Amino acid sequence: MHAPIGPEQGQPVRALPAVGWMGPLLAMLTMQATSAFLSRLIPTLAPILMAELGWSETEIGYLTALNTVGSILFLLSGAPLMRRTGSIRALQIGLSLGVVGVLVLTVPVAGAAVLGAMLIGLGYGPSTPAGSDVLQRYAPARHRNLIFSIKQAGVPIGGVLAGVSLPVLADWAGWRMALAFATIVALLTVAAVQSLRERVDAERNRDLRLRPRLFLSLENLRRPLAFLRAAPDLKRLAFVGACLAIGQGSWFAFLVTYLVTKLGLTLPQAGLIFAVMQATGIVGRVALGWVSDRIGLGIVTLRLVTIASAASSLVLAATGPNWPMPALLTLAAIAGVTVSSWNGVQIAEIARLSPRAHVSETTAGTTILIFVGYVVGPSAFAALVTSTGRF
Repeated sequence: MHAPIGPEQGQPVRALPAVGWMGPLLAMLTMQATSAFLSRLIPTLAPILMAELGWSETEIGYLTALNTVGSILFLLSGAPLMRRTGSIRALQIGLSLGVVGVLVLTVPVAGAAVLGAMLIGLGYGPSTPAGSDVLQRYAPARHRNLIFSIKQAGVPIGGVLAGVSLPVLADWAGWRMALAFATIVALLTVAAVQSLRERVDAERNRDLRLRPRLFLSLENLRRPLAFLRAAPDLKRLAFVGACLAIGQGSWFAFLVTYLVTKLGLTLPQAGLIFAVMQATGIVGRVALGWVSDRIGLGIVTLRLVTIASAASSLVLAATGPNWPMPALLTLAAIAGVTVSSWNGVQIAEIARLSPRAHVSETTAGTTILIFVGYVVGPSAFAALVTSTGRF
């Protein structure tokens, strides 16, 4: 891995030529989509899991938050793994942990859902720092916002796959079949990117010995956030992402449950609406990245998206059982752009402002704050539902 092998080890950071970037981009897109697919498993299957395992609406929010806590744990402590194994291998290890988490969800004992959610989140953790490291090295500078946004489009792609396939499989063959399908998708992705591993991870630090104390050392744990404290612009952008994540995380965690339990839709209907939101998020992320490259000011794009996200959430609050399916689909389509398409532009801005030798660390620090928003959003929403009895 290039980024961590730099000044701190007495070696110059070598910039790669802007050629041969399509393979790494497709690999990062595929890994991002599959990681997101696993992370959407609990929200999209929530109504049937509530019935089968006795979960409540409140527990769905807390489990979604625990999923994000797992990701934060990796972002805080996982840098040595990326330095030693390289970005591709770190992503493969992450997906493998996610598979273990999915399998744990099938165990009908107390605490299995908590452990499963944490493991799936831990497996999602490498997606942003490892993906940013690879793309910052391979992406042509003039297309950086677009390429980062294409990679981040993997998140709604995974959401589309989850929304379309998992509720239908669960309705047809049972929720365990849906979990088996998710496991197969993840394992196939791990195998598919193996051919790029030696090329992309060529400069990993083979001499680094991975020990528990290395992961848990104070210096390692404080490293991602230390870079943000030293750069006010990065810190501000990180807090912007955290605020946007509160809204996005609440939509993702509760939309299917809200549609089924409060608006009376079937699980496949709710899954379709969720999938539409994810699908327009694919187009939205790419479009916002393209616009940001054209105007040269990603921060302007983020300001506009912030206003639109708030407006979309206010409209969702006004929905009721009398709303027709086309109206709900239209709102979901708009929200896919306004609520969930900001990530690529925000991460590209972070990468642009980061020291080249420390892109993975600064994006990890930024993502920690964003993921705090993903924890706070669903948790606070769950608490409000509990205290008021209303969505």
